Amino acid sequence: MRILLVEDHPDLCEWVAKSLRQAGYVVDTAERGDYAEHFLLTGSYDGVLLDLSLPGKDGLDVLRSLRARGSRVPVLIFTARGTVDDRIKGLNLGADDYLPKPFELAELEARLKALLRRSAGHNPEIRLGDLVFDAVSRLPSVRGAPLALTPRELAVLEALLARIGRPVARDLLFEKIFSMEQDARAEAIEIYVHRLRKKLEGSGVQITTVRGLGYLIHALERVAS
Repeated sequence: MRILLVEDHPDLCEWVAKSLRQAGYVVDTAERGDYAEHFLLTGSYDGVLLDLSLPGKDGLDVLRSLRARGSRVPVLIFTARGTVDDRIKGLNLGADDYLPKPFELAELEARLKALLRRSAGHNPEIRLGDLVFDAVSRLPSVRGAPLALTPRELAVLEALLARIGRPVARDLLFEKIFSMEQDARAEAIEIYVHRLRKKLEGSGVQITTVRGLGYLIHALERVAS
């Protein structure tokens, strides 16, 4: 899953981003509100962690613009503005949760996971062939056995399962796998798709290349015995 972290204090930003990446998230960072707005206009995110007191553009204005465009991406505000009035403003503008500074990383990650759970709906479990994927815990399994994937292989699987029955363009997969800070070529997607295909062998699930459109994940037809 791809997260946008908006925080203007470098040490705090680095601390949070490192923790989220270790947890398997792809993280883009923005230290200004206007940068964050640009990222949200040009990129696709599964969640946003948003500070309020930002240079360039206030966090509440970033949130206001995001919701005015109709985006429902989950937003968690974390800020030193701890007054009830500030919390009410953020929630009324469409924030999904509010965490005052200072905070514990474990609580931040738990709240983020809860937001992603709610955005996944009441049934976050995806079943395809013998593959079961829990969109909340982000744990795939095949016939009850955990499927060991690297963070980038997991990001590919998540993106494909979110669009079962529809091809997913290579450019979109690239967005889901690499942050803006990482130097990588779009052709690298083929490597991770190939590795994921190998790990899905025997699961009843296949990834097919659709020429000119991208990659399609689907269940294999079972042959009647």
